[in-house]
Amino acid sequence: MTTTIALFAGSLRKGSFNRALARSLIALAPKELKLEIIEIGDLPLYNQDFDDEGAPPATWTSFRDKVRAVDAVLFITPEYNRSVPAVLKNALDVGSRPYGKSVWGGKPGAVISTSQGALGGFGANHHLRQSLVCLDVAALQQPEAYIGGVNKLFDSGGNLVADDTESFLKTFLSKFAEWIEHNKG
Repeated sequence: MTTTIALFAGSLRKGSFNRALARSLIALAPKELKLEIIEIGDLPLYNQDFDDEGAPPATWTSFRDKVRAVDAVLFITPEYNRSVPAVLKNALDVGSRPYGKSVWGGKPGAVISTSQGALGGFGANHHLRQSLVCLDVAALQQPEAYIGGVNKLFDSGGNLVADDTESFLKTFLSKFAEWIEHNKG
């Protein structure tokens, strides 16, 4: 049986290391995991008035439908000012509304944070986990994934070239698969 996992890359930059990492995860995933990037950059900022008026933007509806259809969620985030980028927080908000109709609830999830520095986005990782608790996403606790020095892990084509990181990501995906199986809603 195939498990579907939505990947969310928290950076919109053309040469995003987070998107490169997401593509690497897709390539490294065992055959029973189907990972797919769900785009978040085109979501208008959340405004409850649209839901209250019964006229949410089509991009919100499409996003919500895509997330609702997957078995699990995996967030890959850079760290902006010790937190997650606004585009990722907006995606969480769009998916959590209207009240009582969140697409996140009960899904197993995981967080990978990145930075060019040594801390690997520790602040963003933990800040995102706080939101996931509120959203009823059971986040994988171990192994934790803080990817430091991310700017040195890819070649100019965005291909992962660090063997130790590749090995870690394979282990991470294996543990995440176990976590999903254990926490299926």
